[in-house]
Amino acid sequence: MKEQGLLLIVSGPSGAGKGTVVEALLARGGYALSISATTRPPRPYEQEGVHYFFQTEKEFEDMVQADGFLEHAAFCGHHYGTPKNYVLQQMAQGKHVILEIEVQGAFQVKEKYPEAVLLFLAPPSLAELKKRLEGRGTEDAQTIAARLRRAQEEMALVEKYDYLVVNSQVEDAVADIEAILRAEKRRCIRQKEFLQHFREGQEGLC
Repeated sequence: MKEQGLLLIVSGPSGAGKGTVVEALLARGGYALSISATTRPPRPYEQEGVHYFFQTEKEFEDMVQADGFLEHAAFCGHHYGTPKNYVLQQMAQGKHVILEIEVQGAFQVKEKYPEAVLLFLAPPSLAELKKRLEGRGTEDAQTIAARLRRAQEEMALVEKYDYLVVNSQVEDAVADIEAILRAEKRRCIRQKEFLQHFREGQEGLC
């Protein structure tokens, strides 16, 4: 029987390097990226079941009523959610499922699925974060200032997470995350099947 994977929730401010770290983890194998459902129309390059699960408003609402999402929210007139069954299926195959999501959604998932591992990915400093945002060359000063304020708000919630990883170097952050997941797999609360077999064997010796 394949050992079940974990649900890893990754949050952090824009510019912390979440996408780069997640891509590096996926490249190592044994991981799956959570795919969201949405009611917005697909863009020309987007594929069903790869980028999103595309749904009608009724299909989405039916899943909400059936408690089919780990979390869901509305944004810019469309609905987005994390389908519960897809996540559980991937975990049953032994994969660690990565859900990259903002802090409020992370807490919503943790409430519904307490076994999830909450990880906050942070930049080394606000000064470094500002440098990274400016280095993108895609946002004006006002937008960057807003992102920095938002980063400070998110950092104020870090202590509600299980782990904090500082992303100074991608390879170091990835190594830290893999060490965390190895330790999480060995927690006694996740070893119920082994402990049950051990107790049964103990009874047979008496």
